[in-house]
Amino acid sequence: MSHTIAAVSTGNQVSAIGILRLSGDDCIAVSDKVFSLNCQKKLSDVPDRKLMLGALHDKQGRIIDQCMAVVSRGPHSYTGEDTVEFHCHGSPAVLAAGLEALYLAGAKPAKRGEFTKRAFLNGKLDLTQAEAVIDLIEADTADAAANAAGQVGGVLQKKLAPIYDDLVNLCSHFHAVLDYPDEDIEDFGLENYSGNLRSDAKALYNLLKTYGQGRILRQGVAAAIVGRPNVGKSSLLNALAGFDRCIVTEIPGTTRDTVEETVMLGSTRLRLIDTAGIRDTADTVEALGVRRSKEAVENADLVLFVCDGTQALTQEDQDIMDLCLDQQNAIALINKSDLGSRVDPSDLPFMTVISICAKTGEGLDQLADTVDAMFESEMPCDGSILTNARQYDACRRAYEAMLRSLQGLQLGLTPDAVLTDVEEAMEAMGEVTGATVREDITARIFERFCVGK
Repeated sequence: MSHTIAAVSTGNQVSAIGILRLSGDDCIAVSDKVFSLNCQKKLSDVPDRKLMLGALHDKQGRIIDQCMAVVSRGPHSYTGEDTVEFHCHGSPAVLAAGLEALYLAGAKPAKRGEFTKRAFLNGKLDLTQAEAVIDLIEADTADAAANAAGQVGGVLQKKLAPIYDDLVNLCSHFHAVLDYPDEDIEDFGLENYSGNLRSDAKALYNLLKTYGQGRILRQGVAAAIVGRPNVGKSSLLNALAGFDRCIVTEIPGTTRDTVEETVMLGSTRLRLIDTAGIRDTADTVEALGVRRSKEAVENADLVLFVCDGTQALTQEDQDIMDLCLDQQNAIALINKSDLGSRVDPSDLPFMTVISICAKTGEGLDQLADTVDAMFESEMPCDGSILTNARQYDACRRAYEAMLRSLQGLQLGLTPDAVLTDVEEAMEAMGEVTGATVREDITARIFERFCVGK
């Protein structure tokens, strides 16, 4: 028996429609206490997945809203339990009153992610699908949404399930022969499983290779804006953000720490990091900012080197360029193009050099096209890209354990020694799908969800 939970599933903002959601064994009976159908029937008598018009009322019988209700009986529902949804007018006051009525009728407040957690516990979703739900809700780009939707649909689960099944079959066969020697069970031979182990390890390796793109797809491109003081770094961030995110003055060293802002540049999501101007300084606070600037460059997916086109390049510019050229993706920007330029693109040792004016926006369209081309992925965003850090770590541990087991096979180790690594790989793969994940980890995962999902 599962107790009935209820929550608002559409947030607290005014909207055209607001949804109250219930799930649990008594949710239909609870709903019948506060909802009267216009057709004079009860919700317990209506068919599944059919919107029915009626009145939602409080304990005193006062009408809260004229709305629609839909019943989905378990196991053919999102949670696998009986569920009811009320599609109300989207006033927060209406939804709050409706929720209070449901609580008084016997429902309990839902916890964060409890509806999806019940779907996971009832076998409607595995953990990759459940985590993809929150990714879909939080998606900032069409590609991120498409990949998350594919994972909700089970694309990643279908890639991982055969690998996990192979590991389970190998371990179960070994233990069956070991524990039941008198039974008519086919003799265990590791060599019979070596082919599957190799192909599974290769499949896992190919999946792990997608994580670099997946991380960018989910988090955006970390782009560090670097240069010496007063070349226009903060002005560039403000121009790309569309508002004055950073303080801009003529005083060198105004920016003393990294400042971050997420923007869409073309079709690419950038996590812009405006850094302190890199130079030698005796100021302790500014020196700390310079150190953080250098760390931002080292950890960035993209480096935007900015120089002042109205001034000749200095040794400080050269030192910063040397730092930038160690990075895989770097673009040089000659700023203040509206004032003429004393810097020629050939003076800058970058593959891509663009003249811009952060003040007028000149050159920013070219920058957008360049960044889009630089981070355009050939991988389909269909759910097959690994985007989740927790899943990546578990898959990495599984892959490394499988490599150790294959090495053990080549060295001629005994089956029990090889199986130690196979079981470790199986345990790690189970963490990805949820088959072996600890309860505290699942609790932390579902805490990321909003109430009502």
